[in-house]
Amino acid sequence: MTDAENTGNTETTATAPSLEEVPDRNTVLASAGIGAVMLVAAVLVIVDALRLPETSEAVGPAAVPLPVGVLLGVFGAVLLIQARTQLSTASRETTMQPRAGLRLLGMIVALVAFAVLLPILGYVVSSAALFVAAAMLLGAPKLWQTIAYGWALAAIVFLLFDRVIGLSLPTGPWGF
Repeated sequence: MTDAENTGNTETTATAPSLEEVPDRNTVLASAGIGAVMLVAAVLVIVDALRLPETSEAVGPAAVPLPVGVLLGVFGAVLLIQARTQLSTASRETTMQPRAGLRLLGMIVALVAFAVLLPILGYVVSSAALFVAAAMLLGAPKLWQTIAYGWALAAIVFLLFDRVIGLSLPTGPWGF
């Protein structure tokens, strides 16, 4: 190959955008939809938290919902702004992921199972199982590591709510 041909090929590949750089329109619209849902949820959480009764304790019942509502609003707004800026450059080609519908169905089944099993098995077991199911459906590579992370996260959240904040979560037959 001559230098002229190499230079021509380099210029062509350098100026052509790759598919990874340009998101497809459906992905951008989905991000915008999630951002909008997060903003609505933020408003609902903040309004609900402000309606909670005042207490004389250092950490009242609104100590967790208010920051969660603010974070929901911030991340929802970021998603909406990001989607707005990407919408003009988004490609019209859609990339369907294989078995996306089955994964969505699996997530819905996991959420329903969590709601049903929460009073029976308790928070730690139910939320660890939900974490593992969601992570595996989203492509987590190592099952045993995911189980360990899910169990640890659920136990830490349980201890935080039970011991630090003083809010009781369902305990189940094992006491946790």
